[in-house]
Amino acid sequence: MDLIVAKEKRHSISPPPTVSRNGGKEIYYPESDGKPMAETDVHVTLIADLLKTLRTHFSQTEDVKVLADIFFYYEEGNPRKSIAPDVMIVSGVGKHSRRTFKLWEERPPDVVFEISSRGTWKEDLQRKFFLYQDFGVKEYYIFDPEYDYLKDEPLVAYHLKNGEFKPVKIKRGKVHSPFLNLDITDTGAGLRLYNPETKKFLPTTEELATRAGNLESEVEQLKAELAKLKKRE
Repeated sequence: MDLIVAKEKRHSISPPPTVSRNGGKEIYYPESDGKPMAETDVHVTLIADLLKTLRTHFSQTEDVKVLADIFFYYEEGNPRKSIAPDVMIVSGVGKHSRRTFKLWEERPPDVVFEISSRGTWKEDLQRKFFLYQDFGVKEYYIFDPEYDYLKDEPLVAYHLKNGEFKPVKIKRGKVHSPFLNLDITDTGAGLRLYNPETKKFLPTTEELATRAGNLESEVEQLKAELAKLKKRE
């Protein structure tokens, strides 16, 4: 299970930790640390929306996996070397579910989103910045949904060039993602993903649910009309 949208504990009910062998020795890679997955409902909702929106967008793309709040281990044999990206997109890997993400068994993410908060914004700009750069992450986006901690710009973008992250200018609250082929957009009320080809925002979880509800209602109406026609026959 890649994301548990809960306020209490991140992966509070989890299966046994994944195990691998390193030189004949069993190494345990925990799937939980008992800490909250996000500080506020705003952060939880945005992470969940990004996950659902991007999974829907890439649902027909076989080799792209979207993950959120999963333990990411980056040094084989050392379970202490881990982070938990808020949302990451990885190409060239299977879509199967993972309990943890081990860099040496997979490949580096292409895109990472961090949703900054009072307790994480410094790490997002410092420790994680250099880790993602070293891993070879192509694009890194940091967003402050409370418009409080990233003082100069609530949306920050970095693209990898010659092995180093270079800042990308945010123009009118928007920056283009070459990998996603989407515009990462700060609407002033949150973060949205805009498709320049369709000239529309990708639907949020709430919008998808509304569409599904409307479709179900239309189907029921059609069934009722067909039933009336059959009675007339």
